[in-house]
Order: sequence, then structure tokens, then C-alpha cells
Amino acid sequence: MSLINIRNLGISLSHPLFSNLNISINPGDRIGLVAANGRGKTTLFRCIAGTLEATEGEITRSRGLTIGAVEQNVPPALFDRTFYDAVLDALPAEQAESESWRVDVVLESLEVPEEFRTRHLKALSGGWQRLALLARVWVTEPDVLMLDEPTNHLDLGKIAMLEEWLNALPRDIPVILASHDRAFLDAVTDRTLFLRPEQSQVFALPYTRARAALDEVDAADARRYERDMKTAEQLRKQAAKLKNIGINSGSDLLVVKTKQLKERAEKLEDAARPAHLERSAGAIRLANSGTHAKVLLTLDDAEVKTPDGTLLFKTGKRFICQGDRIVLLGMNGAGKSRLILMLRNAIANGQTAEGIRATPSLVLGYGDQALADLEGTDTPMEAVTHRFDIGDQRARSLLAGVGMSIEMQGKPIGRLSGGQKARLGMLMLRLADPNFYLLDEPTNHLDIDGQEALEGELMNHQASCLIVSHDRSFVRAVGNRFWLIDRKKLVEVESPEDFFEEAALFR
Repeated sequence: MSLINIRNLGISLSHPLFSNLNISINPGDRIGLVAANGRGKTTLFRCIAGTLEATEGEITRSRGLTIGAVEQNVPPALFDRTFYDAVLDALPAEQAESESWRVDVVLESLEVPEEFRTRHLKALSGGWQRLALLARVWVTEPDVLMLDEPTNHLDLGKIAMLEEWLNALPRDIPVILASHDRAFLDAVTDRTLFLRPEQSQVFALPYTRARAALDEVDAADARRYERDMKTAEQLRKQAAKLKNIGINSGSDLLVVKTKQLKERAEKLEDAARPAHLERSAGAIRLANSGTHAKVLLTLDDAEVKTPDGTLLFKTGKRFICQGDRIVLLGMNGAGKSRLILMLRNAIANGQTAEGIRATPSLVLGYGDQALADLEGTDTPMEAVTHRFDIGDQRARSLLAGVGMSIEMQGKPIGRLSGGQKARLGMLMLRLADPNFYLLDEPTNHLDIDGQEALEGELMNHQASCLIVSHDRSFVRAVGNRFWLIDRKKLVEVESPEDFFEEAALFR
């Protein structure tokens, strides 16, 4: 028996986000919701939860059904609450007073350390804040659980814990989750809904297999459309020939036949639907200015330390060469971002510092996970024209190419979404025309299309780069060398897979 039935559902803002959506949500479903940034995932969640009315269609829910929706952002009022109290506050007052043990059970299941439970949310990392939001919803014992981008800000250990936690939930509780993490979707879902403006597609498969099935459907639609249009063209040509013959011979039968052929052609053309073409959220393009130097960076037993001078690890003798796409692996706190920062500073301050030597011809492209260079009151237009010697018209064209409307180009960067900032950041990297990239969690704010575009750009341009990423699919696709921080040493390993397994166990 279905718990939630969605029939002919549609949402239109300035354009349709989705329409004619039909899906039933049954006990035990594990549904992955996939769509580009800004294409209606969060909107659909709110419709299902009953906090937003759809433009068209209907949603019916079983009587008494409770839906727990975990959103992306922490309400400001919770920042001054401790982790424990933030979860306790989610219970009704009477239940909170008599059944506070429920909070302890949920926090144990989510492996929240005792010392974190008494800390204020504002003092915790984004990952722990995400888990606090999940705990607040789960403690209320909902019948349906919905998660919006649950892996954002989580490290590999917490992602592995969340996968295990979701897979251990009672099988009668359906879970619907929106995510851009392809490996996560494969691990926890068995159905995939691709949300589209015209015809959304549902497959009883996890993401990777569902994506292959979707590609087959799209290819078949493209072939069918091409065939129908070709047939219609042939019918029109036959009709034109018969019309000429009919006029010359005075045959009424040929005139009727001509009309029939035209009608068949028109019916085919009216019924034919072109294959789905994803409306781009903005192109991602990189550059590689190239260099004659074979070795771009030399690490000569550089010491990576905390700000107070504590040694995290030594690099040993390491070289970064042209064409290297090195992924830096290590547990949180091991010093990955510290090394990235050291390399950036060494390159900026004259090519030699603290055991790090850069070739003089190195041109750096740097992107950090917090998008710190893209904050404040500057508009995208101002950011591009102030940093690069390009005119206003060229700047507007480039910004439009990464999905920014004229209106968006004039907004303060601080008001843009994470996905919009990420695409702006990629444009800034491209305009810097680097021959070496330092990228710290570059996929954090990108949708799946953006992640795949970035993968393609790095490989097609044979870009040289050092990358830190928790995105397993991205790491597997891009990396051709892997450095691991292990017991205060930087070592090279053949594959990231052993580290992924270790991260899942050590959390």
C-alpha cells in the first residue's frame, strides 16, 4: 500500500521546474532525487512535506502520516543551543520532560561524542550541524524521512557512518534523499527519480545504473524523434510530387491522396517530441596555459604544521610534474588544507619557501572549499572586471555563459547560492589562465552535471593539479596519482580504495 501518491504534480515559477510528475512512495523505498541546482528538488520536498502548494496536480498521504524533513540550513535560533538541547527541543514539551532518553538513543545511533553533545551548535563544524538537524527530525519518529543534501560538509568517515545508519533503518520506513554525491546515492538508494521540466523519469535502480538506463531512454527518444521527422519529410515530398501529377492530370484521387499524406506528416510532427535536453545551469570551462617545465613543484621534506607550530607531517622528497592530477588523501585534521595553503603561499611569495620550490613559469589557479574569495558586497560583474583586464561586454557574456542572468550579475556575491558561487569561481579560475591548479573540495557546491563537467575539463586539458576531495566518484574519475598522509608522513599509494575503506572504519 502506498504511503504517498503524487499525481500530475507541477511547479512553475518563471519557468516550469517540473510537470506531470507521477510517483508512489511505498514502505521501504529508498529513493534518490536527482536534478541540477535550482531545478526543484527542495521545492518538491516542501510539497511532499505539505509546506508548499504545487502549481498543478495533487499529493495524497495516508491518514495520520508524519513526514520528517531534514533541510540544508540550520535555523539561526538553534546556533546558541547545545547539540543535546537542539535535539531535545524538537520533542513536544511533555515528551521532552518524560522521555528525554529518546535523545540519548538517537545521539548514540549517530555516534555523536559525549563532549560534542554539550557544545553549542555555532561552535561545531558544518558536518556536525548537519547531523544535529538529522537527529532533531529522527527523534520525533517520523513515518517518512526526507534528507536534502545530507552529505554536505561531511567528511568520509561521517559519510560512511550516515550510509551505515540509513541502511540500518527499519525497512518499512521510506527514505527520500536529494544528493549530488554519486557514490552515496549508489550506497543507500534502490530507486532514482530524475526530476525534469517535461517528463521526469523513475527507475527501480540506484544512481549509476539508473543513469545508464536514463541515457538509453534519451538515446532512444532522440532516434525516434529523428526517425519521425525524417518520415514526415518524406511524406511531404511524396505529397508534393502527387500534387504536381494530380494538377497536370486533373485526377481528384491524387488530390485526395496528397491531402492524406500531408495530414499524416502533420500528425507525426505534432506528436514528435525531441529528446530531453538539459537546460544548462552554466558551463564550466577551464584553461591550461602550459609551460615548458617538466617539474612544476618540488617538496623537499617540507614540514606541515598547525598555526601553533605542532608538526602534522613531513612531505619527504616529492615532485609534481606536468600532467599530474594528484589527489591528497588523509583523515580530517591530518593537514591536507594546511599543505594546500603552504603551497599557495609559497607560489605567491616568490617560488621558494619552507622546503617548497615552484618553477618560475608556474601560474596558479586556486579554489578553496569555502569559496572565501567570493564573498562580500562585490557583484559578479565587479569581481570579474576588477580582477581581469576585460571590458564590460565581454564580462557580461562570460557571466551569462556560466548561468548568470543580467539581474544575477548585479547582485552582491554574498547573496548567490553555493552552486552559483561555484560556477563563478570556476570562471575566475579559467580567466587566470593557470598551468597548475590547487583545488580544495572543488565539487562541494556543484551538481552532478557540474561535477562531470569539471572532471572532463581537468582531463581534456591535461591539467596539472593537486586536489583535496571527499567526493569518491570525483576522486576515482580524476586522480592519476594519490598521496596519503599516514603517521606524520606523506606517502604515495596506488589507489584511494584502501583509504576509503579505512575512513569508513575509523570515524
